[in-house]
Formats: sequence, structure tokens, C-alpha cells
Amino acid sequence: MRSAFWNLFERIYVINLESRPDRRKEIDEQLRRVGLGLYQPPVELFRAVRPDGAGAFETIGARGCFLSHLGVIQDAIQNRLESFLILEDDVDFSDDFEQRSNALAEALRSVPWSLFYGGYRLDRKVVGSGCLRLNPDQGVETSHFVGLKGSKVARALLVYMQAQLGRPAGDPLGGPMHVDGTYSWFRRDNPELVTLLSVPEISHQRSSHSDIYERSGLDGFLHTTRLFRAARKLRNRLA
Repeated sequence: MRSAFWNLFERIYVINLESRPDRRKEIDEQLRRVGLGLYQPPVELFRAVRPDGAGAFETIGARGCFLSHLGVIQDAIQNRLESFLILEDDVDFSDDFEQRSNALAEALRSVPWSLFYGGYRLDRKVVGSGCLRLNPDQGVETSHFVGLKGSKVARALLVYMQAQLGRPAGDPLGGPMHVDGTYSWFRRDNPELVTLLSVPEISHQRSSHSDIYERSGLDGFLHTTRLFRAARKLRNRLA
């Protein structure tokens, strides 16, 4: 029987480059392990963007990943989805996914939330287990398992990402960057949004060659977060 966890999402997007049938095969195998299939609703294969150049981004891969996530969010808004999950094609589900996922589903139904991470690397350790709330200023590395809930949240994130595209790289307000950095900046700048994560993870990102997914933007987030905290402390002292 399929886990109740999947019923939390109206659509499950899988981002994959058309030129990577090997990745499609791998992610289909992973999905079948947990009662889903790459070509079966609510899963939707989303063609990843492969740009001709890096533009204002650090690398072509960073730009491609950013634009792919942006495209998913646009599609979700156009289809008026209230909840959706973004998976990258190099995700592996944990061995105990089925044992833990129903409890996670129950926890996610019991509280309001806007973002959910089923896999991640954090800039500092969290204490506890289960479905935990993440501080808005805690950076999250990787973007291979991200859930979003609420059409207003999706629209706000879309506007946020489009604004980043319109700024130069390194802009203090946030310019083009790795998409995991974008999610962290968005969370930090909108602290009222509730972000939850599974502890321990229910997914992992495979260590393999990728055409679009490269190192994260967490370093930049940590640097700007330190500046953000310093500015906030100064403002509070002057208030």
C-alpha cells in the first residue's frame, strides 16, 4: 500500500534533463520502491532547463538548476496547486522510508507549514527527531527533496526568484545564485513561514556526475546571514 505521505501533495515533480535517460531509469526505480512510478500520477516528469551559458550565475549548472526549479513553481501556479513536491532525479529514498513516512504525514497534517525538506545538509546541527521546525536563519544545502504548501507561498517565491534574476550577482538583496541558496534566503527574509524537515532524512542525494546540479550556494548564504544578523543587532541597539 502506498504511504499516506504522498497524499500530502497534489503533484510530485521530478526534474530531469532530456539527455539523461540513465537518471530517468534510476529515479523510476526509486519511486517504485515507495509505491510510485515516474510515469504515473501524481508524479510528473519535468524537463530540466539546460541553458547555453552561465549568464550572471556562477556556472551553467547553477543557472540550469535555478531555472528548472523556477519552471516547476510557475507550472504549479498555472495549475493552481496548493501543495507540490519537487524531486531532483538524483534522489535516493532512505531504507526506512516506508516505516517512517506515515508518521511524518500525520505530523505534517497536524501543523501549518510552508516548506518541507525530506533531505538536506545543514549549516548547523538540529537536535531531536521526527518532523522538526527549522529556524528561518538556518541555511539548508541541497534541493533534491523540497515540498511547498500554499499558493500564496508559491507566488511569493516566484516573485522572489524573478527579482533575483533581475539583480547582478553578489547583490546584497540577493542576485543569481544556486537554488538551494535561494530557498534559504527566501526563508530568512520571510520568517513567518514555517519550514519543517524530517530528522533524520528520508532521502539522500546520490554522489554522481550531474549535468545541472553542482555545489550549493550555502557559503554565500552564511556570509550574507552573518551580515544580516549584524545589521539587525545594530538596528535594535539604535531603536
